[in-house]
Amino acid sequence: MFPITLTITHINKHTPDVWSFFMLPQNAARPGFKAGQVALLEMEQHADSYVAFASAPEDREFEFLVKRSDSGSVRSGLFDPHIAKRVRLKDIAGKGFAVDDHKGHDLVFVAMGTGLAPLRSALRHVFQSRDEYGRLVALYGARTPRDFCFEEEMTGEWREKGVELRQVISQPNGDWSGPTGYVQSLLDNLVPELQNPVALIGGSKEMAEQTRTRLLDLGFAPGKILTNY
Repeated sequence: MFPITLTITHINKHTPDVWSFFMLPQNAARPGFKAGQVALLEMEQHADSYVAFASAPEDREFEFLVKRSDSGSVRSGLFDPHIAKRVRLKDIAGKGFAVDDHKGHDLVFVAMGTGLAPLRSALRHVFQSRDEYGRLVALYGARTPRDFCFEEEMTGEWREKGVELRQVISQPNGDWSGPTGYVQSLLDNLVPELQNPVALIGGSKEMAEQTRTRLLDLGFAPGKILTNY
């Protein structure tokens, strides 16, 4: 099946350096994927990039949340207005999030920066059978308030689906009156409130390890801490 040529249908600019790219396969069957999995994308004259799906498997279009890079990779080429965007999907990698195995549980989504993308994929998948899950709590950290993505969706669809959103920033300024620090710090007071919770983590390996350690200290069983790789 691979590689599959993708057409960019439209772009949503969250911040100057973080955009959502919506894509559809050209003249090919649409490959399936599991919520939280990662696409390997290629473009001519650019190094391949792994980019997590931000869309649910049920969504019509693939959505990729991409942070601009200067590495000469697909993550930089997508932002270059002077080149044709010939994007190909080479493969789909990672184990994704097995949220279907945890119906009936409260779910805690812990994300930092663009690590929100695979968690959003899982969350949008959960929305398809919302009544089969308990509380949905999203803990989302960023450097500054301007770095948050999907804010319109969070105040719209997420709220309608009962998602409890808690945001934190690590570099506070005069525009922010909410919690400050790292996203892991939000877990301490939250976990005791939940019933048999399952945690999903999205972010750098360092952030994921720190979050995992915090969750284990709070009494989480290892099998209830999910990463997508």
